[in-house]
Amino acid sequence: MDFNIHFSMDHHDKAYGGKRIYNDMFRQCILADKLGYASVSVTEHHLLELGANPAPLTSAVKIAAQTKNVEILTGVVVLPLHDMRTYAGEVVLADYFCDGRLVLGVGRGAYAYEMERLGVPMNETLERFDESLNVLQALLSEEEVSWKGNYYNFEPLTIMPRPEKRGGPRMLMSALRPEAIYHSTKRGFNILTTPLHGDVQHFNGQVNAFLRAKDEMGEAGRELKLTAARGAFLVKNDAEKQALLETADNLWQRFDNVFTGPGIVENGLAKALPRKQTLEELAENMIICSTNEMIDRLAPFQELGVDRVSLDISFTQNHAACMEMIQRFAEEVMPHFAKPAGAAPERATGKEPA
Repeated sequence: MDFNIHFSMDHHDKAYGGKRIYNDMFRQCILADKLGYASVSVTEHHLLELGANPAPLTSAVKIAAQTKNVEILTGVVVLPLHDMRTYAGEVVLADYFCDGRLVLGVGRGAYAYEMERLGVPMNETLERFDESLNVLQALLSEEEVSWKGNYYNFEPLTIMPRPEKRGGPRMLMSALRPEAIYHSTKRGFNILTTPLHGDVQHFNGQVNAFLRAKDEMGEAGRELKLTAARGAFLVKNDAEKQALLETADNLWQRFDNVFTGPGIVENGLAKALPRKQTLEELAENMIICSTNEMIDRLAPFQELGVDRVSLDISFTQNHAACMEMIQRFAEEVMPHFAKPAGAAPERATGKEPA
């Protein structure tokens, strides 16, 4: 099992400066590359400070120019916000510039605030996404593509330049429901998922859906990977853990506001609203702990068959702390998982997936 560092790019302190945040991200990517992480990932969001990255392909190209080995994932680009007839060409160019290390993660959009202000009603996002994805795959695979659908209607055209390989870069689908994971895997997508609030039974279903589809695909599915996302951070003591939990709780108060709440945003900043989950419950859902506990809480992921864990550490904007976390995790945790998915790493206690 290997590891990804995810950059959600939360920008809740305007005084810190956007350029400074991105420079921090690039320095952390360079360190992750040197230390042997398998990949790094960036997201796409607009109009607000949660995940402030309106141009993930641009970020990917910059990361590729400064690193040598890491895969660069878009986790995820929001297809309903783009015109696939032009976006397909942007994907091709980004794939060129990333020298084959780009993995195009795709999704439908998460925040009604940004989607609807950009002219895409949330109740249309699934249908728009499905059609956009089909158009994108056709344009990356064929020439003289024409389309008649609900959202695209165009005469035959060929995107230029052409992809280096038919179908373009590897793709990744973000999915939560086991049936969606199964069908997306069967279509040839790598999968990004996450356990829901520590629900072990549901997570087992997610992993089993991927493994069942991959097994049915035989050789065609051999290279597909399952990535599980978790908020995580190594700490030295309880005081540090408490401080990080409080920081994370504030982030989740703002996230819940725009994800499932009323979407109250002022001058680009989402308002923190009270939430039902306690700090104790949040501590169970995130993995903020010592090295030994981190190993124990990640071990079931490998035993179940997860290929990669995506670590979201950017709920704190403390650059020095993030650099230290990336270094410590590589030195103290990663060596325990240098075995294939499904193997049992060394661990001190028996626990379910965190």
